[in-house]
Formats: sequence, structure tokens, C-alpha cells
Amino acid sequence: MGRRRRIRPSTAEIVVIGNEVLNGEVLDTNSNWLARQLYFLGLDLRRVTAVRDDLKEIAGAIREALRRRTEWIITTGGLGPTHDDMTLEAVALATNRKTVLNPEALEMLRERYARLYEMGVVKESELTPSRLKMAMLPRGARALRNRVGSAPGSLLRYKGSRIISLPGVPRELKDIFVNEVAPLIRTEARRVVRYVAGLFVKGVPESSMAPVLRELAASRPRLYVKSHPKGIEEGVSLVEVVVHSEGQDPEEVRREVESAIGELEERLSAFQPAELRRMSMEEVLGGGE
Repeated sequence: MGRRRRIRPSTAEIVVIGNEVLNGEVLDTNSNWLARQLYFLGLDLRRVTAVRDDLKEIAGAIREALRRRTEWIITTGGLGPTHDDMTLEAVALATNRKTVLNPEALEMLRERYARLYEMGVVKESELTPSRLKMAMLPRGARALRNRVGSAPGSLLRYKGSRIISLPGVPRELKDIFVNEVAPLIRTEARRVVRYVAGLFVKGVPESSMAPVLRELAASRPRLYVKSHPKGIEEGVSLVEVVVHSEGQDPEEVRREVESAIGELEERLSAFQPAELRRMSMEEVLGGGE
């Protein structure tokens, strides 16, 4: 039987937008959360870029991702009603089109501000110019419903790429991604199954275990083996060793990783006084979708 050809997953990039991120005023947790989602969804995240609230810089970052033929480009931030929210205008600039009043986004905003008015959050439900700004999407884009905030997300298909623009507010970003973007990725992207597990090693310095890890990686080329030093506690070194694998068969992928972890346990236990503890996929990556 011939060797099965490995599927190359669809590529993705994240563009983080906002002066507050580059100034150190706000910690960017959005790209970390998105990276984890994309990992578990089986895409190949190639790059995370952060840019300022500058029209040309945002458009430039999107153009660069398009030049790399990235299939899923996800932007975060810059969808609100203020003057420095310019992401959608930048997407339009990068794809040589104009922004237009999007009927879907307009209806979403009408519903949103009617609810906010009923709740007493706003004094009027009228769509002011600032509010209407959030319905100006690149021509040809599809509005993505925001269930917990005001600004709709945007999906623009451009040549072989999909440009997805999400709000910078974490709750809103997560809502749109989970309900609108993830189902689209499951349907349209080339995806792989991934599995990861780890070994927490106490008492074996990273430099001492390096030859073992190198040999394991060489003998099992389908795996990605990585060590993460966690410092020294009471004169004893602490290291996490993580093993990743991907493929099409979930059971095969899991078995490959668990077998490698078992081999590591056997070989590293020879270093005395080593203390070893297995780490689950959830413990390594903090949960999936």
C-alpha cells in the first residue's frame, strides 16, 4: 500500500490593530485566544502582526498577507464608531474597493440600538452618523452578527482569501468567532486533526535532556517535540516537554503522541532524581473550542 499523502491545512494570519496594544496600555489576549481556536480547528497559523491605528499601515499588513496568498486573514479591533476605528476602510483600500452601507449590517444595528433604547442604555435609538459608520463595510462583504455588542463583523472574499474583521472587545470577538467564523472554517477550510500532550519533568535540566529530545524528534519526524524551561524551584530545575502531532485519523494522531510520551517517560526516568508527571492536552493548551 502506498504512503498516504498528507493534507496541508489552510493557512491563516492574524492582524492585531490598535495603538493601545503597541503602547503597552492593553494586553493583547485576542490573538492568543484566536491562535488556540485555529490550532484546534486544524488550520496553519503562520503569522501574527500588530499595527497601529493608521489606515496605510493596516492596509499594508492586509496586502502583505494577501501577497503571501494567506487563505484566512483575521483582523481584530477598529470596528467601532470613533474616528480611529478604520479597519474596514483599510480592508477596502487593500482590496481596491470602496466602503458602502451594508444592508445586513444596517439591520443588525437597528435591532441593536432599539434593544439598547428599550433597556435605557441609550437615550435614542436613532442611527446617528457615528453609529451608521459601523455599517459601512467593503463592497461585497458579508456582515457577521455580533450578539453581545454593536459593531458587526465583516467577511470579504477576495480572490483565494477570506478577510474576516472582528471587534477588539474580547467578548464580542469570541461571540462572532464561535457563532459565525468557526462554522465557516469547518465547512470551507482544509483541516487536520491535532493532538498534544506533555510531560512535566522535575530534576532534569533542559540541557541534560536535550540529546534525548533530539533523538526522539529524529526518529519520529511526524511529531513536533518542544521543551519549555519553567525555572528552578528549591535548587531543582522544572521543565515541560510537549509533543504535538497532526493528521487525518484522530486515533492514530493520539496514539503517536502517547507513544512518544511513554518513550520519554522511560528514558528520562533514568536521570535521577527525576520526577515525571503526564500533562493532558487541556493542561498543555488550556482548553480547546
